[in-house]
Amino acid sequence: MNMALAFNKSLPASCSLDSYKKHFADFNDWLKVAFEHQTIASLVKARARFVDDALCALWQHFGLSKHKHYALIAVGGYGRGELHPCSDIDLLLLTESRPNAQQQEQISQFITLLWDLRLEVGHSVRTVKETVSLGKDDITIATNLMEMRLLTGSKELFAELQQQISKDSFWSSQKFFQAKRDEQQQRHAQYHGTAYNLEPNLKANPGGLRDIQTIGWVAKKHFNTRTMRELVAYQYLTEDEYQELMECEAYLWQMRFALHVESGRNENRILFDYQPAVAQRLGFGDDGKASVERMMKRFFQTVQRVTELNDMLLQHFEVSILNSHAKFKQLKLDDYFELVGPLIRATDNAVFARRENILRLFWHIANNSNITGIHSDTIRLLRLVRRRLMGDLQDYEACRQLFLTIMRHPRGMDRAITLMHRHGILAAYLPAWRNIVGQMQFDLFHAYTVDEHTHRVLKNLYRYSQAGFENEFPLCTEIVKRMEKPELLYLAGIFHDIAKGRGGDHSELGSLDAREFGKLHKLSDFDSKLLAWLVESHLLMSVTAQRRDIHDPAVIAEFAEKVRDETRLNYLYCLTLADIRATNDNLWNDWKGSLLRELFLGTQKALRRGLEKPIDLRDLIRENQAEAMKLLQKQGFTEHEVLNQWSRVKADYFARYSPKQIVWHSEHILRHKDPKEPLVLVDKTPYRGSTQVFVYTPDQEGLFARLVAALDSKKVTIYDAQIMTSKDGYAMDTFVVLEQNGEPVTSPSRLQSLKRALETFIQGKGTTSHGKQRLSRQMRSFTVPPKVVFLPAQNKHRTMLEITALDMPGLLANLSAVFQQCEVSIHAAKITTIGEKAEDFFMISTRQDQALDAEQQARLRQVLVEQLTPQTED
Repeated sequence: MNMALAFNKSLPASCSLDSYKKHFADFNDWLKVAFEHQTIASLVKARARFVDDALCALWQHFGLSKHKHYALIAVGGYGRGELHPCSDIDLLLLTESRPNAQQQEQISQFITLLWDLRLEVGHSVRTVKETVSLGKDDITIATNLMEMRLLTGSKELFAELQQQISKDSFWSSQKFFQAKRDEQQQRHAQYHGTAYNLEPNLKANPGGLRDIQTIGWVAKKHFNTRTMRELVAYQYLTEDEYQELMECEAYLWQMRFALHVESGRNENRILFDYQPAVAQRLGFGDDGKASVERMMKRFFQTVQRVTELNDMLLQHFEVSILNSHAKFKQLKLDDYFELVGPLIRATDNAVFARRENILRLFWHIANNSNITGIHSDTIRLLRLVRRRLMGDLQDYEACRQLFLTIMRHPRGMDRAITLMHRHGILAAYLPAWRNIVGQMQFDLFHAYTVDEHTHRVLKNLYRYSQAGFENEFPLCTEIVKRMEKPELLYLAGIFHDIAKGRGGDHSELGSLDAREFGKLHKLSDFDSKLLAWLVESHLLMSVTAQRRDIHDPAVIAEFAEKVRDETRLNYLYCLTLADIRATNDNLWNDWKGSLLRELFLGTQKALRRGLEKPIDLRDLIRENQAEAMKLLQKQGFTEHEVLNQWSRVKADYFARYSPKQIVWHSEHILRHKDPKEPLVLVDKTPYRGSTQVFVYTPDQEGLFARLVAALDSKKVTIYDAQIMTSKDGYAMDTFVVLEQNGEPVTSPSRLQSLKRALETFIQGKGTTSHGKQRLSRQMRSFTVPPKVVFLPAQNKHRTMLEITALDMPGLLANLSAVFQQCEVSIHAAKITTIGEKAEDFFMISTRQDQALDAEQQARLRQVLVEQLTPQTED
């Protein structure tokens, strides 16, 4: 295909709005086609030149060129001669004096036409004095002026402004550097110091385009240069660093260009809505999720490189050019490294010829709490040796010994592991780690790339042993204190997800990697087997806690059988908590923590009793009844009236609930005056990090559906449900609910509102709506095919049902309506949300209290799949 190298259409003869609209539309169409053939740099510069020509022509058309003491100046990114399809066009209209009324009208007509052309124009009209004064007070204005470019008008006025802003009295190099560094730190803080977001911002995120620009701004201000290329001559950048920065910038530019085209606006967030189309336009394929993951993997690898360069070059500027560390004395650490202030520096350029010195560098960081970072000169050496490595660092025996020493060091998981991760040393040491660098998953559950998630797991594990965090997870703190080999916990953290993205079961593949690691590093057989088991079983505890009924002794016994001993249980519990909390900051809550803790304690008890003597259900019932009876008698109830009440309840009730819950239910039921009226209890005190709701009322058809609809109407999330019916036909239903932010319901007004809503719906007065509600913007980007699986239950009169579907608004209310329609009774529900996916378990039966037969299962499956298929919008 023959493709013109430039947009060759001339400016319209007429300055009418329509003619210019067509001219801009033709250019935008050309840009989209040219994107497939031309370099991104040529395209952003071509758009800047195209806008230059249009502005100059319109400047003349509106008579502004007649004013000899006017200058039209491009500033900011436009001043650099770079414009993406929908980028801001920042203009400074420089005047010798304030415009009169006629001149203001001319300027207004000029700007209005640009807005009518739907250009993102930001403009100011100022004198030289005003511009300089404002620039002195505002670092953003000062930065924009650094890159100004005369479009048309007075060269003398432009030269005067250039002269004024080049003076040290405007901004000195030191002051400018400090302001830009502070600005960057504040910007990074808005993104919690990481680029690893589900929908990252190409410009503002750490490692984004703004970080590349900051590198250039501070140096260009100091050396008074216009381009990044010129900084090589000043030895601020090496040629390799310059080329790497340009390569990173080009990829981020390509993404930004494609994002602007797909969104049709100045959008810099890589929203889920646009990710598949942007990936396709960038050539990553059209296979949806896989294409997006390939594109985003390269994005995260790119921002990681930019972050490293940004850290190194800003430090280099501060230390070597501004000489800010001149006051620090040099303290020798050994023959290879020295301390310069808080930074560790190699003593000569050949230090890393001995490969073990790479690991020794990080051992020093772990061993010396005064070290806060690596000197920029040494980062440069690390980057060079990283590229020249032949094979892996773990091939060297001395490196292996030092790696294990770091893992075993009390501060190894502090700054040392973070810097090893940030500077690519974990990837240089472990070949499997390289595969997960930048690896992301296109869903709402995994907020971080696999390598960053793993790094966060290690930091969470490290907190268990640190002063100041004892009250965060006190049980983990106690376990780790007694742990003989905490390094096995850290190694399990490193390997637990290391096989993601390879295909197959990542737990099994990671377990094989862990076994190989143990063999290579001469771990004992016991330690190697424990490490491999932890990696293979790292999901076991979370799956059991969130999807199984952990109040069932049979579930505890089954889990204990798999864990086998307390040592494994201790390691697995600590790893599981750290893993879940490092997956997505928004998904952890105290309810999940309480489930895991309860599973841990229940399993610990089972193991201590001996697996050959698992707890008997009858023993558990007797224990719970005895303790509850003592508490109720203290409240003034007689044994006779309590036993009379309990005689109406099935024995299973006393195994499902704790003594405290039994007391809470019993005292209110005994005091309930009118048994025909519903009794609704909403616990004011958070229970296991959640809010507990108990309903006692004569059973009725569709009651579960009404209760769920009531809770749904109050915008609370249901996490668990126990549905029981007494011997005399009373429903005794318990729901565990949380606010949508994962917190328990604590507001008195909210608690009362929940109670009223439930009472209203029980009495049939509430308004239910089971229609398909509109999906959120993020949810619309995902497809989760409904999956309905029937599983055998231990009780022959029950059927276990597993439902996987898109977590649509009102999902549980819709499911309960289906159950009612299909004449299905619900006995228990376990609600789990994993990002955009809901994985819910129900214990069900027919209305005749029998398990569903094949025909009934087929009908229920058909209706559920139809109901759970997301509605597409026109």
